Amino acid sequence: MVAVDDAPREDCDMSLATPPSIFAFALLVLAPGALPAQEPSLATRWSDAARVPTPRPEHPRPRLVRESWQSLNGAWDLAIVERFAAVPEEFDREVRVPFPLESALSGVGEPLRPDQRAYYRRDITVPTDWAGQRVLLHCAAVDWECEVLLDGQPIGRPHQGGYTPFTVDLTGHINFGDDHELVLSVWDPTDAGNQPVGKQTLNPHGIWYTGASGVWGSVWLEAVPEQGIEEARVRASFDPEQPDRGMIGLELEPAGAAWTDQHFVRVRITEGDRRVAELVQADPRQPIRITIARPKAWSPEDPQLYGIELSLHVGENTAAARQLDSVRSYTAFRHVAVHPDPAGVPRIHLNGEPRFLLGLLDQGFWPDGIYTAPSDAALRFDIGAAKELGFDTLRKHVKVEPERWYHHCDQLGILVLQDIVGGGARIRPDQADLENVDAHYARRFEQEMRATMQALDHYPSIVGWVVFNEGWGQHETARYAKLANDLDPTRIIDAVSGWADRGVGDLYDMHNYPGPGSPPVEKQRAAFLGEFGGFGLVEQGHLWNPDRRNWGYRNLQTRDELTDRYVDCLNGLFPLWAKGLSGAIYTQLTDVEIEVNGLYTYDRAVLKPDAARLKALHARFRGAPPQFSEVLPTSQSSAQTWRMTTTEPGGDWTATDFDDSTWKSAPGGFGTANTPGAVVGTRWDGQQIWLRRAFTVDQAVPAGAAWLSIHHDEDAEVYLDGQRIAAFDGWTSSYLMVPLPEVALSAGAHTLAVHCKQTDGGQFVDVGILRVEAGR
Repeated sequence: MVAVDDAPREDCDMSLATPPSIFAFALLVLAPGALPAQEPSLATRWSDAARVPTPRPEHPRPRLVRESWQSLNGAWDLAIVERFAAVPEEFDREVRVPFPLESALSGVGEPLRPDQRAYYRRDITVPTDWAGQRVLLHCAAVDWECEVLLDGQPIGRPHQGGYTPFTVDLTGHINFGDDHELVLSVWDPTDAGNQPVGKQTLNPHGIWYTGASGVWGSVWLEAVPEQGIEEARVRASFDPEQPDRGMIGLELEPAGAAWTDQHFVRVRITEGDRRVAELVQADPRQPIRITIARPKAWSPEDPQLYGIELSLHVGENTAAARQLDSVRSYTAFRHVAVHPDPAGVPRIHLNGEPRFLLGLLDQGFWPDGIYTAPSDAALRFDIGAAKELGFDTLRKHVKVEPERWYHHCDQLGILVLQDIVGGGARIRPDQADLENVDAHYARRFEQEMRATMQALDHYPSIVGWVVFNEGWGQHETARYAKLANDLDPTRIIDAVSGWADRGVGDLYDMHNYPGPGSPPVEKQRAAFLGEFGGFGLVEQGHLWNPDRRNWGYRNLQTRDELTDRYVDCLNGLFPLWAKGLSGAIYTQLTDVEIEVNGLYTYDRAVLKPDAARLKALHARFRGAPPQFSEVLPTSQSSAQTWRMTTTEPGGDWTATDFDDSTWKSAPGGFGTANTPGAVVGTRWDGQQIWLRRAFTVDQAVPAGAAWLSIHHDEDAEVYLDGQRIAAFDGWTSSYLMVPLPEVALSAGAHTLAVHCKQTDGGQFVDVGILRVEAGR
């Protein structure tokens, strides 16, 4: 049946704040009745592609394509009035759909305040050759509440929810070939309300960004035959342990009157141009199952898609049958699960093989379109850019994209962890779940969660659902984890990403800035690093607001410095991967407004780090986990004994035969207890410290297998048997893993020597040696 939102209408409880100040990115003031060629404060290479009569003209629903459709994107009349005002007689401005009101590309560039309502208006003419069919109005995304009026009459119930599509049946209200007035009535409280809102705010600052009020997804009409195919639910399945056989399942829903035994469907499955299976006559009222011999599994390395052609017919036999409808879809064979690897460590498995998910946090904001990419090519660019750098995963962070984004992920081969959009009150990591959560918010959160999972269920690139993020609106965690699994048992459930873990879901997900780090390895759930990194770099000429303080979790000064710190940070993942970490999400793909910790600038014009170094590093995360062992342990888990002095020793103090008998024997690490990440065995609060430690290697370590584990605050030098093997500037807040590609250790006696300097703030030093080799 038609997916008309029939939930009862609710007002969104809120307390109105002072009207928000004019945005710092001040845009042009509109002249009534004109749609200006407004320039964003920061444009992208695709901005001009939006300034066409029909922007974003592609079919908005690639999972179910029918030829008879019409885009309503483009110029609409606009009136912004008081919240409870009726439809005005005059519309004094225009807006470009599908861009939110706050965006430059909309031609408006202003927030919709909670005490205001936006009325969108345009004329539509339904083609005469659609006569005899049902006419559906589809809205891909409108934030937050939207009521549809045709010729002044409300059609259906108002839809509430800013992230999910909805459909209104216009059949019976239109005359084919005649002009009709279509009006959308929109109200959006943004973060002054109590609905899931993601990172939108009326007062952008820090990690909270410009709102996306009104229509921000495509609007379109579709003609559906009276007894046509309303919906097609497609799911491909296969057992990785029995790869010679796969199954494609189809469940169809009729448009209008129910089908009879005179109706049948023809199904054709294709692999590229090759037909791989066909059903000539199948009952559309029953689930349809099609066996595929030796299916090709979908993966980032080989994103194999299977085309589906469906046609609906009516008649007593195939020879005399009449075709009623035809649609196109696609699917893929992809299996994802968490289960033990051969060593018994729970890991994420893709198509039966352990896989480390190396990904980026992707917030989906644009400087010119805010929530809406200026073009389909722009939408695709972000995915391709991540793939080109060697990432295999994107975590779509507290936002839902248009369906075409997921289609591009399916085509290009990128794994997606999809956040459920939340909001509301927050809890700290040490707090229990919210007990007195607002009833309106709780109801809307669950409705939005169900609607999101249903709307995106088709897309095989989505391998996991993230229910709660960092305690935002976190309540009844165990119930929601179970609900998510009940709704979709074919994907990974990440019940809580960061902060307040509750021991449920498939992942134990922690956040660690800058990191890296790993939660403890458990018996059932896979360990996952849901956010880390966040190194910031300002690129002048590519800033959203040059006059504000642009920030990252650790600000750096040059591209080379950013690349070095990024490489050092990701090198720290290898030992964690060896121990049981199943994936890591770096913050982030692009800058967002004044947050400049993206690999790309906000306008996607500049890639900040060195691409070649990143690609070479990322390639090492494919295949089996590395083999890991300690050659010389740090004091992180158990105190290790060193010889130490705070008086400059003189002579060749790093040499193996240096006499350190007058030095003090003390347990590591060395520093002050208030230093982040420090595990202090001996207090050191002076300006310099010299350390020596003799040790024996039982089995030789070849070049390329030796790694240094070091936590230093501040500058440090490390020597092995009298030779300097590493030097570090600045400070870290956790243990850093650094490869030593030129270092080999023979079996026998060795000496490690360390010098560390302190200038300001906390101080700490501890060092060890690891053996890390490629997995087998």
